[in-house]
Amino acid sequence: MKRCAFLSMASLEKFVCYDELLYAPLQRYGWHAETVDWRDNSIDWNQFDAVIIRSCWDYQSDPAQFLTVLATIERSTAKLDNSLEVVRWNLSKTYLRDLEAKGIPIVPTAWFHGLDIAPLLSLFTHWQTPEIILKPVISACADDTFRLTPTTLTQQSATLIRLFQERDCMVQPFIPTIVTEGEYSLFFFGDEYSHTILKTPKSGDFRVQEEHGGQLQRVEPEAQLLELSRAALAAIPEPTLYARVDWVRTGNGFALMELELIEPSLYFNMDATSAERFARVFATPPNAP
Repeated sequence: MKRCAFLSMASLEKFVCYDELLYAPLQRYGWHAETVDWRDNSIDWNQFDAVIIRSCWDYQSDPAQFLTVLATIERSTAKLDNSLEVVRWNLSKTYLRDLEAKGIPIVPTAWFHGLDIAPLLSLFTHWQTPEIILKPVISACADDTFRLTPTTLTQQSATLIRLFQERDCMVQPFIPTIVTEGEYSLFFFGDEYSHTILKTPKSGDFRVQEEHGGQLQRVEPEAQLLELSRAALAAIPEPTLYARVDWVRTGNGFALMELELIEPSLYFNMDATSAERFARVFATPPNAP
């Protein structure tokens, strides 16, 4: 039986993870899967036939070390999914500029290195929005993500300047439908569509992650969402084993929030056949009959 490692963080105690639902279907395809800590320097990656990046939800605290580990895995005999090239492209949310250049609609975004309050204040008028979102370009789990009005931006200015003074960050208008409708996530394994969920934040919050009280429901995507998602996938530098495409509805139609190719939760719990589908795509070579 072949061996597969799920790359994870040392402890998932504070997180909700569904990757264990892959163990049984992968075993039916001849794969033994186990979860390993990406920070464990004692691991010989050659003992695995494949390494799948999964719940590394702390990589944003040390992205350089994370890339070093992935480079070590790619030099081993194990196949890394998604690939190092894809991860490097997807690590910084500046990939959104690449997608926008290829015609994918994204949420309007301003990019900064370091932080000055005056340009941020001008964005409220520029976008005609009462609120903005500020976050690092390398981020996960809504870490260091702020929903701000002109008043709260001014009140928190010293803290924000200190937090972002040496970091690249991004600013977007807050999209109210995140609260009133939710965020759509479409999942693809290989080039095969799997399922869609709608994530809505708890009352009084804007973060849709389960860890922050977000609620999930399985939905059927509108045709436009599927079309837009496939167009976004076509812009990725090379084929991927898995992808999650996150959208929000705006006054001008759907806009891309994120294209998650590193460690997205794939919510196997929300679709009874999704884990089997993932295992089949993983275990079957792309050109196999």
